Amino acid sequence: MNLILLTSADVIDSHHRVRLSGRRHRHILEILHAQKGDRLTVGLLNSKMGQAEVVAIDKNSVELEVNLENNPPLALALTLILALPRPQVVKRVLQSASSLGIKNIIFLNCFRVEKSLWQSSTLRSEEIKEQLILGLEQAKDTILPDVLLRKSFTAFVEEELPALIKGTLPVVAHPGSGQVCPRNVRQPVTLVIGPEGGLIDFELDRLRQMGFENVDLGERIYKVETVLPFLVGRLF
Repeated sequence: MNLILLTSADVIDSHHRVRLSGRRHRHILEILHAQKGDRLTVGLLNSKMGQAEVVAIDKNSVELEVNLENNPPLALALTLILALPRPQVVKRVLQSASSLGIKNIIFLNCFRVEKSLWQSSTLRSEEIKEQLILGLEQAKDTILPDVLLRKSFTAFVEEELPALIKGTLPVVAHPGSGQVCPRNVRQPVTLVIGPEGGLIDFELDRLRQMGFENVDLGERIYKVETVLPFLVGRLF
């Protein structure tokens, strides 16, 4: 946790004072070993970042005097469209995407996505938010990404995708395409990553018709949580 992320619910008066308990309090007490008078890096969810002074701390809670004056880091100019993976991978991808600065994430149904995965508790809004916050705390960011769930590939491609890719470079990561992934892209990117086993020909054809370019990363086949930072590093 490189940043203590605050919410409006933590505020206890009008003089920029907050009280924390639970996970954040334990981190401040047990990991940072903070004492009264110490200063910590903090940020307000979906707002600014800054410093906070510890004004009171005990085994139950910590109170901070907060001064927020810095903007969070710029968002990555990338929309991520990802075939829904297994629950544990969903958690890792959400944390990774959040820490990378990706603010638009769409989980999409594809032919090779197991239908039962859509019933996973990891897709509950509170579970998604928890993973995103872990990513923000790691990267020292405060802006919560938007996450959408789309259970129909065809409806999404026909009704939403045209507007999403407008003004962007649309690419789909698909092994064996033979097309090298572009580097140092100077425009927004829409990135599609398929499921285990890859996208089927019908799905690839529909994306190509929309203007997507197939790219691969060479001979190796990577896990989703490995592919994402690899592609971001190549593209940007």
